[in-house]
Amino acid sequence: MRRRAPSGNSAGSIKKENQRKQDKPEYKPPEQLIEERSEFSESVKAEAAGIPTVLSPSAIAGELKRGRRDLRHLEIVTIDSEETKDVDDAISIERLPGGAYLLGVHIADVAHYVREGTALDAAAYERGTSVYLESRVLPMLPPRLSNGICSLNAGEDRLALSVLMTIDKEGEICRYEIFESLIRVKYKITYKQIYALFEGDTPSYRQEALRDEYRQHLEDLHAMRELAELRHAVRYRRGSIDFDFPETHVTTDRKGKPIGVEAKRSTFANRIIEEFMLAANETVAEHFSRMRIPFLYRVHGRPEQEKIIKLSLEIRSMGYTLRGRGTLHPHTIQSLLEKVKGKAAEPIISMLTLRAMQKAEYSPKNEGHFGLAAENYTHFTSPIRRYPDLFVHRMIKETLHDKMTAERQAQLRTFAAEAAKHCSEAEREAESAERLHTDRLVAEYMSSHIGEEFDGIICNITSFGIFVQLENSAEGLIFYSSMPDYMVFDEKKMIASGESNRRKYAIGDPARVKVIGCNIKMGQIEFHFAK
Repeated sequence: MRRRAPSGNSAGSIKKENQRKQDKPEYKPPEQLIEERSEFSESVKAEAAGIPTVLSPSAIAGELKRGRRDLRHLEIVTIDSEETKDVDDAISIERLPGGAYLLGVHIADVAHYVREGTALDAAAYERGTSVYLESRVLPMLPPRLSNGICSLNAGEDRLALSVLMTIDKEGEICRYEIFESLIRVKYKITYKQIYALFEGDTPSYRQEALRDEYRQHLEDLHAMRELAELRHAVRYRRGSIDFDFPETHVTTDRKGKPIGVEAKRSTFANRIIEEFMLAANETVAEHFSRMRIPFLYRVHGRPEQEKIIKLSLEIRSMGYTLRGRGTLHPHTIQSLLEKVKGKAAEPIISMLTLRAMQKAEYSPKNEGHFGLAAENYTHFTSPIRRYPDLFVHRMIKETLHDKMTAERQAQLRTFAAEAAKHCSEAEREAESAERLHTDRLVAEYMSSHIGEEFDGIICNITSFGIFVQLENSAEGLIFYSSMPDYMVFDEKKMIASGESNRRKYAIGDPARVKVIGCNIKMGQIEFHFAK
């Protein structure tokens, strides 16, 4: 397919590209969400104000009398980032005979406070999810709850829903319990602190200081690391796909102005929590799938054939192929990502592969999760910031208290279908706003580097230009109209070449570019190839 360079200037090309994008669903920009979500209604604030900020002795006694299990004797820990204030998950671990483990995942019992039919519930449903901007959170629930009585803060008595899993030495879950609990987090630790404790590139004086601080907890932390590796191995064997490419991290000053952009990778400390939350989510989903009652599942469909063909063409230009015939299995994608691990092509192929995947969504039907190679999956572990998790908690509590009558189930089936659609859309809107907000900050940061040259790699080739990603993860577009030759775009081979000079450009090629301009509002950056 031949494409000649479009005539006209770059501004005109950007306008055309923006018009092209209007065919896609439009979501609210960050500033509109900020305006709409900065405050809660008076009725919501009044309900929140009526909820106690602490658990009183009488409230605790009442909960225990009703059958809530007291787990305050357990060594429960929260692992999060330094900035996190809405802590909805905590973990505990115990070594068992024969190399087994008892893993506890304890999640804030938000459903105890946010009751169905209240103004709080209506507001949470409408928002669907919290929105996380670089230095600001637009919460699903009022801060009095999200950062207060619902947050699993160290040293405070809190209500929770707990999943206790007995896991054998191979990492397989043998037994489990799901129940209401009363917990008290004994200590908190950050991802950075765990990384510093165990990684060799940490200065010895810093490592020793941390080991002294967490000396009585080191054995548990070692056990968590071991178990996370076992659980990861279980997922890997069945074909679960892990996208291990860096995310864009923007550093801002006190006024919110971007002062740095870098590509950050997750560490094993992040993966500890990820593995344990995945285990709990799968366990809860499997349990309720067998019960056949109304529920919300997190589903991920098999990639569309058209996108897989496109991915095959893209990676073929970089010397890689997708092996296997017939129905695509997660193992095929996993094998590809394993081949490029540690190579220069890894971030680009990971990104192209992710683009080929379908978007995960919520559904009242259990249709499995392709990316995780899981038959059963749900979202249970973040009820402070995701409404589907809150709904799942209600289903658990109603089942535990024998309230799931036939009439109630009929009512919930209708609601679950509506909630799945609404919450999937709310999630997409939040992600769109978060992405645009980050893109704007990156564009603003790069606007102070106009005229400067950077090294990058070609990450996409289209009919109108070439996208290049810099080492700091900033991505910009080189329009064909800015290039000295007419460009021919071969859609089958995903290659662009000059009509006269025959120079070819392929995905994965290194590129030296100059920053030409930035559209901060659109979050777009324009490059030219450096001479």
